[in-house]
Amino acid sequence: MHEELIAQAQAWLTEDPDPDTRTELARLIDAQDYAELAARFGGTLQFGTAGLRGELGAGPLRMNRSVVIRAAAGLAAYLKKQGHDNGLVVIGYDARHKSHDFAQDTAAVMTGAGLRAAVLPRPLPTPVLAYAIRHLGAVAGVEVTASHNPPRDNGYKVYLGDGSQIVPPADVDIAAEIAAVPSLTTVRRPTEGWDTLDDSVLDAYLARTDAVLAEGSPRTARTVYTAMHGVGKDVLLSAFARAGFPEPVLVAEQAEPDPEFPTVAFPNPEEPGAMDLAFATARAGQNAPDLIIANDPDADRCAVAVQDGTDWRMLRGDEVGALLAAHLVRRGARGTFAESIVSSSLLGRIAEKAGLPHVETLTGFKWIARAEGLRFGYEEALGYCVDPDGVRDKDGITAALLITELASQLKEEGRSLLDLLDDLAVEHGLHATDQLSVRVEDLSLIASAMRRLREQPPTELAGLQITRTDDLTKGTAELPPTDGLRYTLDGARVIVRPSGTEPKLKCYLEVVIPVGSHKDLPEARAKATALLESIKRDLSTAAGI
Repeated sequence: MHEELIAQAQAWLTEDPDPDTRTELARLIDAQDYAELAARFGGTLQFGTAGLRGELGAGPLRMNRSVVIRAAAGLAAYLKKQGHDNGLVVIGYDARHKSHDFAQDTAAVMTGAGLRAAVLPRPLPTPVLAYAIRHLGAVAGVEVTASHNPPRDNGYKVYLGDGSQIVPPADVDIAAEIAAVPSLTTVRRPTEGWDTLDDSVLDAYLARTDAVLAEGSPRTARTVYTAMHGVGKDVLLSAFARAGFPEPVLVAEQAEPDPEFPTVAFPNPEEPGAMDLAFATARAGQNAPDLIIANDPDADRCAVAVQDGTDWRMLRGDEVGALLAAHLVRRGARGTFAESIVSSSLLGRIAEKAGLPHVETLTGFKWIARAEGLRFGYEEALGYCVDPDGVRDKDGITAALLITELASQLKEEGRSLLDLLDDLAVEHGLHATDQLSVRVEDLSLIASAMRRLREQPPTELAGLQITRTDDLTKGTAELPPTDGLRYTLDGARVIVRPSGTEPKLKCYLEVVIPVGSHKDLPEARAKATALLESIKRDLSTAAGI
């Protein structure tokens, strides 16, 4: 067993083009650290609809140049089998460790395979890459990013020529081509031959951002902005300046790209503590801003916080999704409003009242972006698509522009985002959402929880009868199969699924409380909070987590 492990590691070592990971792996071999070697060589990082994502380091179960070169070679082979022999592949990257190296390796592999490759000029937001694919007529795009994962991670996200992320069967077909790469020595990697783009693509993207705003709309809302140590700052500031908004006040400690993400445990605005510096910056100013805007590190997500009484609070993704939808309806938007199944059912109520089509999809923008006639799409994890003709993916820059336009409009009326949320609750019922999210070290715990829920299904949660249970592995008339369970209760809904990008079991909860008038809102909120807490407790017990 140990001999086989060492042989595997030494074979990997001979092919590894990166001196950093070669040194790391040689040290593990010399130390005969079998446990660590087994953790790296016990399989391969699986390529799926999220592409690749994992911890940086040597070996097939880590993100490194060897894994990326194989992935690029598999993607190139897939594209050529699809008839794209001379097609263009656009490559973007964030500011994480090794992102530039992975982007250059991808360009070299594409060039060596006879495709054309173009790399964005520097670390830029993921939506700029998604825009560039369609703008340049590319057959595919690659974004090197791990989004809001911890500093030790990196990832590899693949788009096809329609500008949206891959879905089955493309992921399976690409994975098969990756597995068919016999050795890195067979992969041609010239040292030149691809283009490094100038700022014209970025300029075209920025010109496009103007289109999300209504001509002549108020532009008065003042913002505090954090880039969360990522790549969003310069692009967002440029977009805000073009639009004529007041210049955002920056959270200085988090403004510049830093792959170590030194001020946050997880660079995700949803994580506890991640927004503390933004709140402190908002409190420190002489004039309170109207809202706080945060992007995640690759700026495809947008978080919003508002003053609530004397302090600040983050709005949930579902709240921002409803606000943007109501704003677009008020502006006369036409087309399909789409969301993931784990997002709030309030969007459906808003769309129905406006006479607009509404679609629920599986989680992830790879599905939302494919909704027919899409005008607006969102998912509760802070992802919003407000300009599908420009970017068929979530876009934290254009979402920030649109929510700031709405805040400006309400400000002119002497109102706030919270006032509009109250109006929506009175009009459609209070839709309160929450999440039970369990991070694990041992992935088998997630499988055990899902198995337990299937074998011993709960019949009620928080005293509410479960009126229907859908095992989503079987698919439905509207949805392809996915690993998940959906419980419909009287006045509530629960969905349980393993995360596709992190070692987490995620449970999405929603309760709907009818509201007669604005004076009934405090009581409705108290009732919703108590119900959600009770559902969480009962669900945790049922799943054994």
